[in-house]
Amino acid sequence: MWAVDAQRRAGLALAVAAAAALAITLAAWRRRQRPVREVLFFPSRPSCTEELLAEAAGPGAAARPCPCPLPRGDCSLSRLLRRLLSARRSLEICLFAFSSPQLGRAVQLLHRRGVRVRVVTDAQYMGLQGSQIGRLRRAGIQVRHDRENGYMHHKFAIVDRRMLITGSLNWTTQAIQNNRENVLVVEDAEYVKPFLDEFERIWEEYNPINYRFFSKDNK
Repeated sequence: MWAVDAQRRAGLALAVAAAAALAITLAAWRRRQRPVREVLFFPSRPSCTEELLAEAAGPGAAARPCPCPLPRGDCSLSRLLRRLLSARRSLEICLFAFSSPQLGRAVQLLHRRGVRVRVVTDAQYMGLQGSQIGRLRRAGIQVRHDRENGYMHHKFAIVDRRMLITGSLNWTTQAIQNNRENVLVVEDAEYVKPFLDEFERIWEEYNPINYRFFSKDNK
């Protein structure tokens, strides 16, 4: 009788443990399935992002601790970097100004991982000192720019055609560290699709084969 009771208790304990493990697994699955809804505010407090970028570079990256004196920890910039680095297939970027070295490195890492990266930017600002656009082009990333009198003033990115990152923030060190800015990160097809359509429209409009250097009267 004692042996039977012991077996029953052991069986009950196993069942309880299995149920608990299943509950944890289901909770984790629900968290993964929950659409992203996040608001980031800037300026972002100074923080070292080297460890985050090294992890994204893969197991072959150097794991030596960064000697810089900046504190480690979560901040608006690191959260923005994580959202970008979650890309697995594609990244569309439409930016007025892009000079942040950390964000520039993240985009190049994605390109090296095989993510299809396309960038649209403003012609007047892409050549300014510190701009990342030249580095992106030299890395083999596709970049197109405007040929208009007005600014290409958009500030958004789309990750894997499902996650929109948009707001007032230019991807510059000045904006990240000093300006009052906002960024909305959202997974919602109702909002992602119009931005995708806008990106594709601009991408085709800025195709170099469509450039006109002479008026029709000068043919």
